Amino acid sequence: MDVAFPEGKKKALTFSYDDGQIFDRRLICMLKEYGLKGTFHLNSGTVGTDGYVTKEEIPELYDGMEIAGHTVSHPYLLQKSAAEITAEIWEDRKMLEQWNGKIVRGFSYPFGETSGHISDILKNSGLEYARTVVSTHSFGWPDDFLMWNPTCHHNEVTEEMIQHFLAPFEYERNLLFYIWGHSFEFDREQTWGKFEAVCEKLSGQGDVWYVTNIQIKEYITAVRSLVVSADGRYVYNPSAQSVWIWKDGESVEICSGKDVKL
Repeated sequence: MDVAFPEGKKKALTFSYDDGQIFDRRLICMLKEYGLKGTFHLNSGTVGTDGYVTKEEIPELYDGMEIAGHTVSHPYLLQKSAAEITAEIWEDRKMLEQWNGKIVRGFSYPFGETSGHISDILKNSGLEYARTVVSTHSFGWPDDFLMWNPTCHHNEVTEEMIQHFLAPFEYERNLLFYIWGHSFEFDREQTWGKFEAVCEKLSGQGDVWYVTNIQIKEYITAVRSLVVSADGRYVYNPSAQSVWIWKDGESVEICSGKDVKL
């Protein structure tokens, strides 16, 4: 059984940006101009300070995007106690939810510092995924969403990578292109134009699903929950959302709580 992204899309593209500096404003305008989506990881302790977005603008600025956690003060988590880590994660989540009016479900590791005990704290704090800074340079799906390695930093995107994503090998299925970075880097390095060229090349593709991080997490989780009969003739979707599969060369939607004969 071959699965597909929603509506039979063959690829998915998502962006992820950290820290919530004022350059998010320009970046979000660019993403929206090209019909792209992403997730923005904010430190609640810096919101409203010099050079950072304000809490008042958060709902409108990030509308259509996803807001996720990044701790209150952006500390080195490996130098903190379990209690301090918990407070950093929990208080950040509470403030972001209060300002945006939406549940925070994702996270990115400050300075890329990860460990099993930190991911356990994240899970116990109600978070469902966490992005690292370890580039895979590939388009595969994550094994562990609490140790989610992206495809690459935006400075690592190459023309060859874009062309591979847009025209993959015949045997490749459901490619996921995950690009991350910091919006201030575009201003510091004067690479706004270079990134806009990347956005333009990746936009407007009919077979690409443009999504936030949490949408990817939800969908892959639903795919992995599919139940297939012992003889492989039926598939059942126990999740709360639709999943698409390929049947006789056509994409078929399996609605929540329904089964399909293969």
